[in-house]
Amino acid sequence: MLFSTMSRTTTVSKCSIFPSEDSTLGDLKLSVSDLPMLSCHYIQKGCLFTRPPFPISDLISLLKRSLSTTLSHFPPLAGRLFTDSDGHIYITSNDAGVDFTHANASHVRIRDILGSIDVPHQVKEFFSLDGMVSFEGHFRPILAVQVTELADGVFIGCSLNHAVTDGTSFWNFFNTFAEVSRGIKRISRTPDFSRESVLISPAVLKLPTGGPKITFDADAPVRERILSFTRESILKLKAIANNQKCEVNRVVELMGKQRHDPLARLDGKMTPLTQQQNKSKTTEISSFQALSALLWRGVTRARKLPASKTTTFRMAVNCRNRLEPKLEPLYFGNAIQSIPTYASAGDILAHDLRWCAEQLNKTVLAYDDATVRSNVQDWERDPRCFPLGNFDGAMLTMGSSPRFPMYDNDFGWGRPMAVRSGKANKFDGKISAFPGREGGGTVDLEVILAPETMDGLESDQEFMQYVSSGY
Repeated sequence: MLFSTMSRTTTVSKCSIFPSEDSTLGDLKLSVSDLPMLSCHYIQKGCLFTRPPFPISDLISLLKRSLSTTLSHFPPLAGRLFTDSDGHIYITSNDAGVDFTHANASHVRIRDILGSIDVPHQVKEFFSLDGMVSFEGHFRPILAVQVTELADGVFIGCSLNHAVTDGTSFWNFFNTFAEVSRGIKRISRTPDFSRESVLISPAVLKLPTGGPKITFDADAPVRERILSFTRESILKLKAIANNQKCEVNRVVELMGKQRHDPLARLDGKMTPLTQQQNKSKTTEISSFQALSALLWRGVTRARKLPASKTTTFRMAVNCRNRLEPKLEPLYFGNAIQSIPTYASAGDILAHDLRWCAEQLNKTVLAYDDATVRSNVQDWERDPRCFPLGNFDGAMLTMGSSPRFPMYDNDFGWGRPMAVRSGKANKFDGKISAFPGREGGGTVDLEVILAPETMDGLESDQEFMQYVSSGY
């Protein structure tokens, strides 16, 4: 569908929502994983739903009440950032409130979003606080919720300060918001607000007057597609990467999820077998590493880089279960570090998918407690914000995770039809991984590339043969 240039999402109403109970939580110091995110945009992610079987006015009232209750479980989200006289930055849970916007995009239908090859620009209008840098949480809300009614559906989008939460904390809030909305009286996953780990540092991040700015050109032309991969395609890639027949080693796959996924560990105990295997690191390449290797090779070909050019594949890793002692699975805040894997364009294209996947696998396997602590010490010697972008034309940055429970967000009338994100933190080479709606090991990749690179990837048969669809 071609949208009319005159058709825009309009604001119906806007208000502040406050926690249903006064906060008693003390100030939370930003960690060495939180502080670098002050120069990043707010996280903007949300879910597309069919239209509920009751009036929109009732939905808006329900979501306002539910959000108020949910904020009482997540008081930092209704607070603000503040900097003390020594330069340390904290979240104060002062019940200052969050933004709630009811918007209308009745010119958009669900099929317009799901049936488009590139993600329609209109999706970017389904989020508030667009272009907001996380430092601005000192004087703007930490969270903004926008509910947009479509012709035949509803989009619930959240914009959340990236210096306050990572993906694990973001989706725990979103899941809890949905739980409360559908009438759950006791939430299933209570956030942990402790601040007692190596991530809490006396180091001071010195910021320029007026705060930091994003480190990439947010207006550079890019294309954005959702590329979907079936379980069968991913298992085939995994088998190729491991030089095996195409079958699942379910024990090792489950073990990997339990070791590094806090939400998976909450939902089931490790078996004695996986506990035994957990004592030694497996060298098996995971499904996601195999998929990432496919992407790395495809994008490198599409960029037509010189053979000598060094390429970088960055992946965000969750440190909660890598630290010793471990952080709580639902530790609230950022507990992630970005780890790079390097290889020349010539090596990537001269070797096969297995070789590329092995490079990623080695980087991840080496990322243990000592590595996390070493990176903390490096940052303390030179405190700085995290530079996001594709600075040399040869970088890929993978964020989010197909293990996040994005499709568990049932607000009372069914699971989401799709997950989408706003304009925040998007640049050539930014990739976000989502679970597929069908579950069972399916994965969606939100791929942001320069137009000419996307064109090249689309014509790459080695890559596209594994893509089941590209909305």
